[in-house]
Amino acid sequence: MKQVKTITSVFLIGLLGIFLLVNKASAELTIRANHDHITIDFFYHGSTVSVSGVSDPGTDVIVKISASDGHESLRQKGKVGGVLWMNVGSLNFEDTPKLYLLAGTKNIADLLDRDETDKYVIGYQALSRHVKIDTPAPAEEKEKWFEQFIKFKESRKLYNVSPAGVSLTDKDGKQNYYIKMDWPYQAAPGNYTVTVYAVRDRKVVETASSNVIVEQVGVVKSLAGMAKNNAAAYGTISILAALAAGFGVGLIFRKGGGAH
Repeated sequence: MKQVKTITSVFLIGLLGIFLLVNKASAELTIRANHDHITIDFFYHGSTVSVSGVSDPGTDVIVKISASDGHESLRQKGKVGGVLWMNVGSLNFEDTPKLYLLAGTKNIADLLDRDETDKYVIGYQALSRHVKIDTPAPAEEKEKWFEQFIKFKESRKLYNVSPAGVSLTDKDGKQNYYIKMDWPYQAAPGNYTVTVYAVRDRKVVETASSNVIVEQVGVVKSLAGMAKNNAAAYGTISILAALAAGFGVGLIFRKGGGAH
């Protein structure tokens, strides 16, 4: 009986040790976003989000800010009769995040194997294999349209992949990471996810995530709700506002003696 108790005690101590090690490992990676709630009002023109935390010493870090996958439809242009450029149809993109901002301590290609990038959808190459383009065109055409899609998103500041940008500093025996990203005003209201990946030996060893909520407030929220639920009233207010603006400009020109 005494031997059985001894074995049981050793077993429980071993389980406790494993539990503590697992908890320690999972607690190594932390995340904190300075803005987890962004409000859109009349004076809103984008914001900034800084992401910081602690990672296991010796690991690299990748930070990704993204929205849930959705659907996008873009106009497809082509030459009609070999002369005129016109809209010849539309391209449907499925499983595309509305926002995709990515940065790491190094170039992503130098940090992760392809299997890992595909698993976590990290980088444009992985995203190209994740996104579905509804077109019977051959693979070369799909690749071209995906590149155009990325350029369109980048032009609106909604997509960006930085070759580096996350800084690491050692303090009190811990490794701290930090990055500051511009938050585009074009990003629609909704919920966004900030994910941090700790990387070692070209593998993701830990992840941590946080949420950022973007919502309209005040008059902007009221007008958006009116446009959605009461289009007639919204249209009337828009016309009155345009007339008032035109009347104001007219007064300015009269006071200034007219245009020359």
